[in-house]
Amino acid sequence: MKYTRLGRTGLKVSRLVLGTMNFGPVTHEADSHKIMDAALDAGVNFFDTANVYGWGENKGRTEEIIGTWFAQGGGRRDKTVLATKVYGDMGDEKSPWPNEGRLSALHIRRAAEASLKRLGTDRIDVYQFHHIDRTTPWDEIWQAIDVLVQQGKVLYAGSSNFPGWGIARANETAARRGSLGLVSEQCLYNLAERRAEMEVIPAAREYGLGVIPWSPLHGGVLGGVLRKRAEGAAGRSASGRAVDALDDPATLDRVERYEALCADHGHDPGEVGLAWLLSRPGVTGPIVGPRTIGQFESGVRAVDLELSPEFLAALDEIFPGPGPAPEAFAW
Repeated sequence: MKYTRLGRTGLKVSRLVLGTMNFGPVTHEADSHKIMDAALDAGVNFFDTANVYGWGENKGRTEEIIGTWFAQGGGRRDKTVLATKVYGDMGDEKSPWPNEGRLSALHIRRAAEASLKRLGTDRIDVYQFHHIDRTTPWDEIWQAIDVLVQQGKVLYAGSSNFPGWGIARANETAARRGSLGLVSEQCLYNLAERRAEMEVIPAAREYGLGVIPWSPLHGGVLGGVLRKRAEGAAGRSASGRAVDALDDPATLDRVERYEALCADHGHDPGEVGLAWLLSRPGVTGPIVGPRTIGQFESGVRAVDLELSPEFLAALDEIFPGPGPAPEAFAW
């Protein structure tokens, strides 16, 4: 496994991030534990989760599964750089109550304590804001985080799904307060969805945030979806918002060209999608959310896949980026 520093920090993390969103809703606890064991065996030390994972009535279940894995001992907790998130409403959906979500100081404190209990740990290594809160002042947010840092319950703060201006505002406020500020941004970024290149990634690089792409294969669209359909492969080949993209003739054409290019060079499309992200400036590592050990092993292979300049240029021709702001939308 290869490692890099997380943004401007001294923290060393693996270039592949284990996403745990499937743990509980899709992957049973025992299999989830096996995947996490395989991750540590492969040298993956960066695990990502969120307090809302498990979803619906089972919110928090994914953190609990990680907690029972930590409880097995064997140095599991100390070998893991653990990232979780706060923002989503954690209250009873049938009986909603104020202050159960977003980024008020009250909710941040309650959510952190609840996550620590479910995870069975004394600290959150990277505490990420799951979405920007346009109604809570940053002084309040940083006051709450500073207290958690002083208590040793949180080491670093990160963001997820932030616009470029949100990253700037957060870190300018932190600098004024003498705080470290955000050290990472987790955003939607892949070959088929490159709008983050306009402002989010430039802002992250300017302020020293490591970029952690989620949905690196665009919900399976970049994972060889057409080949799998032709082979009649069982299971999910594409999901969510991305599956609708194949109904667009232009997108379908790009995916066909992409899979043909990968086949011509003897590369697996899913591994190429991850390797491309690993070649991008500012990217710490993509989040891989496997349902099975096999899917995880494919992700690990991508770390060692070196794409030639010619191959990267061919990918740019198929999936051109938007260009920088303001040029991308001004002329």
